[in-house]
Amino acid sequence: MSRIPRVVALWLPVVLWAATIFALSSIPNLDSGLGVWDLVLRKLAHAAEYALLAALLLRVLARPWPALFVALGYAASDELHQHFVRGRVGAPRDVAIDTAGALLGLVAFAYGRGLFARAAALRQAAHDD
Repeated sequence: MSRIPRVVALWLPVVLWAATIFALSSIPNLDSGLGVWDLVLRKLAHAAEYALLAALLLRVLARPWPALFVALGYAASDELHQHFVRGRVGAPRDVAIDTAGALLGLVAFAYGRGLFARAAALRQAAHDD
């Protein structure tokens, strides 16, 4: 059985997630009828989408600033895309929400990586004893 090339294994999740964001942005109306909760849930979804995108980008790029700037660029292009979708509006506010989500994703990824590294070091130390 052949192995997936490393570059594909790293970038494929990023591309698939970006395509998912694009597909969701192509839906003309996402109103759930929940009133103010609809707005809150959609903004949280924005942040969560970009938190995951930024974490996936950090996994590939290995540096937080490039990951953040790529996520920011994709957020801006996504809002431009929404400007052309009937029933949707591209908004700079959403780019800010997406960027905040990306920052949270980067922090969570770095924190999680630190936890795994400490756990691995503890396991190794216990194994060495």
